[in-house]
Amino acid sequence: MQRLIQQIMKFGIVGVLAFVIDYGLMVALTELVGLAPVASATVSFIVSVVFNYVASMRFVFSHKEGMSKQREFAIFVVLSVIGLLINDGLMWAGTELVAIDYRIVKIGATAVVMVWNFVTRKLFLDGGEQQAS
Repeated sequence: MQRLIQQIMKFGIVGVLAFVIDYGLMVALTELVGLAPVASATVSFIVSVVFNYVASMRFVFSHKEGMSKQREFAIFVVLSVIGLLINDGLMWAGTELVAIDYRIVKIGATAVVMVWNFVTRKLFLDGGEQQAS
């Protein structure tokens, strides 16, 4: 249980940093470049996923024995693409259907995707009792 709590705390730190990258880039692309909110949210999400992969697999989750790095990355990408679809669906619904400011919608979408990410990465990628750095 202690390992799980530590893992959740590390995941939270990595998640906050990924959120800062995601949110900051989304706002910059929307406000400074003029991209539509869903497009800017897609670009910023992809950039944050790359950071998140490197940080998560280094500091949060241990490598699953017998799984190649290529397969690990492929699974991470598939799970992230599903997260992206959830993110974009919520961004679209919140901004287009309900007319909520995109910055507020992004916070809620991030919370939902964060739960998705932790649970699925824990199930599919974590090596269990092996120690992550």
